[in-house]
Amino acid sequence: MSKNRHKLRPRRRTTDETEAAASRKRFVDYPRRGRRGVRRWLPSWRQWLGTVLFFLACATGLFAYVYATVDIPDENAAARQEANTYYWSDGSQLASVGEVNRTIVHLSDVPESAQNAVIAAENESFYRDRGVSFKGILRAFASTAGGEETQGGSTITQQYVKNTYLSQEQTATRKVRELVIALKVDRTKSKQEVLQGYLNTSWFGRGAYGIEAAAQSYYGVPAKKLNPSQSAMLAALLKGAELYDPSVSAGNHERAVDRWKWILDREVRTGRMSRAERDAYRDFPEPRKPSMAGGLRGQTGYLVDVANKYIKQRAMLTEQDLAHGGYRIHTTFDKNRMQRLKKAVDDVVGKDIDPGKRPESDSDVQVGAASVRPSDGAVLALYGGPDATKHFANNADTSGVPVGSAFKPFVLAAALEGGKDAGGYYDDAGKLQSGSGAGPDENHPTLRRALTSGGNATYVRLGKETGMAQVRDTAVRAGLLKGSMAALDESFPVGSSTPSAVRMAAAYGTFAGQGLQNDPYSVTKVVKDGRPVGGFESRAKARRALSKETAEEVTEALRAPEGHAAARTGDQDRMNSAWYVGYTDSLSTAVTMFRTKPDGGPLLPMAAVGGEDSRRGTVFPARIWAGYTEAETRP
Repeated sequence: MSKNRHKLRPRRRTTDETEAAASRKRFVDYPRRGRRGVRRWLPSWRQWLGTVLFFLACATGLFAYVYATVDIPDENAAARQEANTYYWSDGSQLASVGEVNRTIVHLSDVPESAQNAVIAAENESFYRDRGVSFKGILRAFASTAGGEETQGGSTITQQYVKNTYLSQEQTATRKVRELVIALKVDRTKSKQEVLQGYLNTSWFGRGAYGIEAAAQSYYGVPAKKLNPSQSAMLAALLKGAELYDPSVSAGNHERAVDRWKWILDREVRTGRMSRAERDAYRDFPEPRKPSMAGGLRGQTGYLVDVANKYIKQRAMLTEQDLAHGGYRIHTTFDKNRMQRLKKAVDDVVGKDIDPGKRPESDSDVQVGAASVRPSDGAVLALYGGPDATKHFANNADTSGVPVGSAFKPFVLAAALEGGKDAGGYYDDAGKLQSGSGAGPDENHPTLRRALTSGGNATYVRLGKETGMAQVRDTAVRAGLLKGSMAALDESFPVGSSTPSAVRMAAAYGTFAGQGLQNDPYSVTKVVKDGRPVGGFESRAKARRALSKETAEEVTEALRAPEGHAAARTGDQDRMNSAWYVGYTDSLSTAVTMFRTKPDGGPLLPMAAVGGEDSRRGTVFPARIWAGYTEAETRP
């Protein structure tokens, strides 16, 4: 018998024991041995905790590094902000505007009610936080997701840092720097210094930086005279002046009122206003209407207004972007044509409109006009009103004035596109007959003749037969804005819509361009810091809106009575407005006259403007157009 016979044989390990031993040799037991199915892939609580602690340590280390390396930079020098410079089409300077509108005030000159309103609106924990409030960010996110009114997600300290030390760009890097600098600013500046800096650097719209400029712009008083209600309205603007300036639109007004109420109520909830004082402020403190800066008097302000609207639409720049200054804006405006158009308006108004002699009919008369180049849509000249610093509404680029019979060419164009004949006429039975054969007698004008010699009843019938929607779509394709189209009722074919003079001139330019449509434009180039902005040099090509035959037929019909292509409102129109739109191959011009009170409101009657023989004032736009175009053709 072998001497090893009685030795014990080693026990074999089970599978679980083998895997457990192997796992002890690995630094991380993942996938987890000794587990089956899904549990094999679920980390243990130790692994979860270790991962969280690891990332927390990394984040803490990274933040410590950033905190140590990011210093508080020098303040942005507002004095270095440039004006925006606008240029005529020939390259000469049109205007230089946009200097910073700011007056620095001490916090003691800002009423406590204004301070409270801003803190309640933007950062209720301002005096308690350390410059950054992660709870505030989460609260703002949750409130926004729920569609509720909110405080800002950033603290007042963060917003002060952004206004004073950083750019307005929205990047992750800038946001991290903002957080770090805000923490350091909170350690080195008092809360009073931060609040004072914030109130002096914030944007309130209307070109106003700081609460002093805002108080003057919106209420015509220094900041120290603001009452709690006015203070709450100004605080509402900090959420976005372009959305909350109540004078801009009905939607803005509604938002501003809601925000104003919310701020006052929040002041009560946070103990910054008593309920009795809150109850005293039930009427919204309507601000005064905006006004142009003195350097924009005459027609200059209207030209800058049109250019800025186009820039904001095309380049996605905001009013605040433009207010930062430094832009070089090259426009399409022709200096000589501008002077001729203004002279033509002044000559007719000065000679024929006499409020002293006829106060009941000649008071509050307004004129708007615009000239567009049909070949590309360039706005060459416009007349927006007597003075942009006194009459802010731009009559050349404002809808709201019914266009009357000047709309009928679009009805004819729609009918022709639908296969109808311009020489056709309606017989006694009301059926549209072809223009071939014997043709109509003197009691049955053709569609062509009815276009310029009354014929409103004919065009009401033609609009119905062609289809109101088809007429509307034809007008929009030609260049009118869909938002200016009126309801598709019986008055629609004879001009109840309210396009602007700029859009009317551009749409008639589609007829002059043989059916090719170009959107009106007023800026050719924008440059900042030597670099182009927005790609203005490249524009959309002309679009085919009408057939060449239709455009030529409409042009011939418009040319028949006066030797040039033009349409006007007439005796049959009962709109409170007068229009004349005419064009050549190289220039399309629209002129409108109407009456309205300086503070707005409904249009006033035009029945006896300029005397009983003025035919509801319809003779005057034609005279302005003639005076302008005659000067245009003279050497």
